[in-house]
Amino acid sequence: MKTAEIPEWFPPWAAELSELYFSGSTSLFVLHGNVYDMVPLAADGSSYGSLSDFLAEQVFGRWDLVLYYDLARGLRAFAGRDGARLKEMVTRANEKIGDLAAARKDPSTAFALLDRFVQNNIMAEESSSAAILIDYASFLVPSGEPGRLSPAASQQVVTLLNWAASPHIKRLNMAIVLVDESAAALSGSVTSNPYVSDVEVSMPDEAARARFLRFAVGGRDLSAASDYAENELARLTAGISFVDMNVMVQSALESGKRLDTARMRGLKKELIERQCRGLLEFIEPKWTMDVLVGHAPVKQRLREDAQLLKRGDTETLPMGYLVCGPVGTGKTFLAQCMAGEMGVPCVTLKNFRSKYVGETEGNLERVLGVLRAMGPVVVVIDEADAALGDREQEGDSGTSSRVFSMIAAQMGDTRYRGKILWMLLT
Repeated sequence: MKTAEIPEWFPPWAAELSELYFSGSTSLFVLHGNVYDMVPLAADGSSYGSLSDFLAEQVFGRWDLVLYYDLARGLRAFAGRDGARLKEMVTRANEKIGDLAAARKDPSTAFALLDRFVQNNIMAEESSSAAILIDYASFLVPSGEPGRLSPAASQQVVTLLNWAASPHIKRLNMAIVLVDESAAALSGSVTSNPYVSDVEVSMPDEAARARFLRFAVGGRDLSAASDYAENELARLTAGISFVDMNVMVQSALESGKRLDTARMRGLKKELIERQCRGLLEFIEPKWTMDVLVGHAPVKQRLREDAQLLKRGDTETLPMGYLVCGPVGTGKTFLAQCMAGEMGVPCVTLKNFRSKYVGETEGNLERVLGVLRAMGPVVVVIDEADAALGDREQEGDSGTSSRVFSMIAAQMGDTRYRGKILWMLLT
């Protein structure tokens, strides 16, 4: 029986992955979301590294063999920063698998070697505990109709599904982890399979950001370079990754450019927009409801809701608003006045649709991940009927209906009541 104590300091996604694995119900995981950010590698927060380092050193730190594969670096043994353990792994891998260099550039060869290793490990009298990490997995098992994938990609999808469904692998200490920013970019045959567990790596919360800031500052005097104390920075950097937070802090400490209110506002806008790849645009609310003429019942309702948000009484707040009216009647202006009245950031959702298969859903997935970490935030979607589509729309391989479902599911998630306030303009 697989049992282990899960350290309390593990990030939420790592605790979820560990619990799923130790339950014995699955051995193949898809990690997606904020997967290329820095991750704490020690309980005291004294070191940070990549997600693959964390998996190799902490989640699978006591396992006999950790194998890492991506298209650029090929198949190799991987032990994070532990050189001595890496030497042992290389020796063991050469005994159990053979020459890993043979699979350097060819994914078909790599999957064949891995499949043979998995089958041999199942049949061995003394099996080895082994984890297989596959990075940038969408390049190996891309999204697409099963019959339209290349023969090599189809073979890789079927290999993964065989591993996921194998009851023998579940009985052994074996795990396969696919890593990619977007779950939508991966083959639906893999992500929707009941034997595969989907784990989202979310943006860091305020407590995690506070711990990282202590690491990034490194004992130096932050007040000499910033108008904000560490606890204030941790609150204001909602929606920003550790990598970008590190850039913000180090540039203030090393460049001599003080992190004041104007610089903080500009940096946060730039970093979040870049993180969303230009799919979100910050709006600086310049007005409140005082400058809005007319619409008295609307103003009263919105002002009451603004007071509820300021008091933190979010239980009676709506999840969002649908603002209807002809062109030129001030719908966008009303949304900006609403954000100014509430005193929270306001963003507009730009065109996230793409002509490439799976990229539209991937873009929306990325944006929603940032919004969930930013709250409270007002999200304005202009021409919402065209941007979101509907459940019945056809002619685009189901993309519009999937987009509609993703947005509708997020809007209906009451965990984010008072954190994400939607304003649909049409």
